Amino acid sequence: MRITEVLAHPLSVTYAQPSWTAHEYIDRSQLILVEVRTDTGITGYGEIAGGPLPLICDLIAQFAPVIRGLDPLGHTEIWAKLFSLTSPRPGGLGGWDGMPAPLPRNHRPQIMAAIGGIDIALWDIKGKAANLPVFRLLGGTRTEVFTYATGGFYVEGAPLGAGADELAGFVAQGYRAVKLKTGALSLADEVTRIRAVREAIGPDVLFMLDMNAPYDVAGCIDFAKAVAPFDIHWLEEPLHWYLQPADYVRLAAASPIPLAHGEREWHRYTVRDFIDSGAIGFIQFDSTRAAGFTESLRIAHYAEQKGVSIAPHSAVHLHAHLVSAFGDTAFAAESIARPDFHPIQDAIYIGGPEVRNGMVHLPETPGFGMEIDWAAVERFRA
Repeated sequence: MRITEVLAHPLSVTYAQPSWTAHEYIDRSQLILVEVRTDTGITGYGEIAGGPLPLICDLIAQFAPVIRGLDPLGHTEIWAKLFSLTSPRPGGLGGWDGMPAPLPRNHRPQIMAAIGGIDIALWDIKGKAANLPVFRLLGGTRTEVFTYATGGFYVEGAPLGAGADELAGFVAQGYRAVKLKTGALSLADEVTRIRAVREAIGPDVLFMLDMNAPYDVAGCIDFAKAVAPFDIHWLEEPLHWYLQPADYVRLAAASPIPLAHGEREWHRYTVRDFIDSGAIGFIQFDSTRAAGFTESLRIAHYAEQKGVSIAPHSAVHLHAHLVSAFGDTAFAAESIARPDFHPIQDAIYIGGPEVRNGMVHLPETPGFGMEIDWAAVERFRA
């Protein structure tokens, strides 16, 4: 089997109601659907969460001739070949070794996203070629895996209790764990929001906080102590983007709440250092943002050895396969339970995992179990 084409389909739609996290304004849903075709007729599909869309699509177009003609089942060889383009290579200046010249260092987040989308498509091909779903290809047996629902995005003019109503609605749908966006308001206002959620969901539902990096170490220690009475399962991305494992160690020593991190890391080398620090209890690497399933598996195996729980970020239709494969080492896959928040995924995928009563139900369909509604792709094409 050989790769014949690699195509990128940029998709975007504007939200009727914009919202915020503590860090960013969100006014649109967007993704890149990656299509890898082979000479046997098997086609794999990958997904990228990132931007700018034109830059990532251009990178995929540059990668296509590099991997055209290669065996798509050789995912580690392809991953290494593409990753090598991020660094100087002896004999590689100007493409003298037959490969593209080293790519610009300021494009590295987009390069890792492009590698990720291609890699996910290769795993889809691998499953289809073996006539197995990806979770079984990885040795998983669980067809039901735990999931939690994320909500509480900030909406202009909404009352402080809006998040409580939303997350209580998730519990009514059967979720047994929920996560609230937090960190944008004053400590007093955030405590009000968090108290309201705990009162609304009851004492038996797991409750996580997604902070989007709003604090320095001292400020986060104060935050953690203030919200600890509400039985918080983890603090996610609690510290400013530039703070490093040593800073997380200081926070973990003083925080009564476990820490979660990793969704914005690009590769296993930085994730390794966070795991080795001993400061985090949950690792949240996102295959669709950076580096794909091949890198997620490396990280998951390392986390398993170090006693850190695996909780991949977002893309439940893909990451549920990873959670299944790692059994009790994995905590859960993340669901965005609002149907208006991921309208593209809801429209373009046919089949695949279903979320019911707080569990992701994995089908036995080969690969990731999804085919594409191309009419929907055209509706959302950017």
